[in-house]
Amino acid sequence: MFDNVCRFLAESFSADFATWLIGEPVVLTELSPSELSLEPIRADALILLQSDDLVLHIEFQTEPKAVIPFRMTDYRLRVYRRFPRKRMVQYVIYLQPTTSELVHETAFVLESTRHEFRVIRLWEQPSDVFFSTPGLLPFATLSQIDDKARTLQQVADAIEEINDTRIQSNIAASTAVLAGLVLNKELIKRLLRSDAMRESVIYQDILQEGELSLLMRLLRRKVGTVPPALLVQIQSLPLNQMEDLGEALLDFNGLADLEAWLAQNQG
Repeated sequence: MFDNVCRFLAESFSADFATWLIGEPVVLTELSPSELSLEPIRADALILLQSDDLVLHIEFQTEPKAVIPFRMTDYRLRVYRRFPRKRMVQYVIYLQPTTSELVHETAFVLESTRHEFRVIRLWEQPSDVFFSTPGLLPFATLSQIDDKARTLQQVADAIEEINDTRIQSNIAASTAVLAGLVLNKELIKRLLRSDAMRESVIYQDILQEGELSLLMRLLRRKVGTVPPALLVQIQSLPLNQMEDLGEALLDFNGLADLEAWLAQNQG
């Protein structure tokens, strides 16, 4: 669930992420792992964005993993093989506080080979940066703050000021999911008042059901990244409708088919 939300934000608000991570609002488009001629390593955690002369590689992690340095090195070499003239910027972004030393590793070392990458531990970041653009708002409650409830209220106020209702809905749903890492559900439901905000925090509970987990993997293969607002609709389906959706998606050709199915089958 957290992988899907972070991926959606990075791909939908790539200029916001470029401003944050690169320092300039570079126009970026998605780079599919298939363009690197090799199968991806855990594709759900991999975010690749590119411009004419740059590749931005982001890995969001809720828990530290010893394999991360190798994975960053492996993808640097894959990108170099495909785009030898492009500069590459790599970030591992850790979402939850931990005492593990793994979150401080910024290099892969093997005999005389050394590759370095960048690491962001969100709980050490000032909150101001996440209020600068809509696409970063959902990360504000994970930043270096003591009063997370107050920060969530500030995020909710900022969301209300977004004029585009589609963007507002997606940012609200994303905020609800990520805030669930540090705040209890009842507080989130009280501070985030729209239906999308209220319902999305229970997605973590629904995700534990095998049917939904399988369904989301199949949907990603068929339609690509599923926006948080649609995730909220899918998680509210009863089990029998999830099974129906699992059968129907075999005939889907894109995200529009999923939207149409949900419109027809949610009462």
